[in-house]
Amino acid sequence: MDAIQFSLRCFLAALATHKAFEPRLTKGAQISTEPRINDRIRTPQIRLIGYTGDQVGVVDIDTALKMADEVGLDLVEIAPDANPPVCKIMDFGKYKYEIAQKAREARQNQTHIVVKEVRMRPKIENHDYETKRAHIEKFLKGGDKVKVTMQFRGREQTRPELGFKLLQRLAEDVAQVAFVEFAPKQEGRNMTMVLGPTKKKTEAVAEQRAARKAKEQAAAKEEA
Repeated sequence: MDAIQFSLRCFLAALATHKAFEPRLTKGAQISTEPRINDRIRTPQIRLIGYTGDQVGVVDIDTALKMADEVGLDLVEIAPDANPPVCKIMDFGKYKYEIAQKAREARQNQTHIVVKEVRMRPKIENHDYETKRAHIEKFLKGGDKVKVTMQFRGREQTRPELGFKLLQRLAEDVAQVAFVEFAPKQEGRNMTMVLGPTKKKTEAVAEQRAARKAKEQAAAKEEA
């Protein structure tokens, strides 16, 4: 066996040994994102924060665990990348509950702007126009955008200016609650215009909740 073959075999053997000791995740396994607590903290020394928020300083892990045990609380690693890691004495169950509560509140406060579509014809009757305008205002006051589609049929296609004038009238009628985000634009047989709400979605949702709460309180007073 020449030197090259011998070196190659040694390299392959070393590679196989290295792979054999590589940590592997089983299929479907998930990496925990929870902080390490109590005896799961392996660092010999930590920077400790007491349960009242006071800065204790750098102490041995055994001392920190003893201090946490004396007050019946947990030792939680809150900054694992610090040198040394920062740990705090706290009620871990309560901490997890507060984190989950904040996450729920954040999800509830998330708002999704929806684009509503309202269709009308150039020669729409005045009563129908007012009904559709009211619907559009309701959507806009709720913080949603509205796409107004003007539909042309038959000979109406030769008079696009009729649809344009009607969209202009609509924009003026709802000017207090909306602005024209996209001006009227011809799209095949249709003409479209997009209206955006003057109030942010979050503001509109907050106002709706306040109004609903006030209504419920008034109803409760009447029943009492």
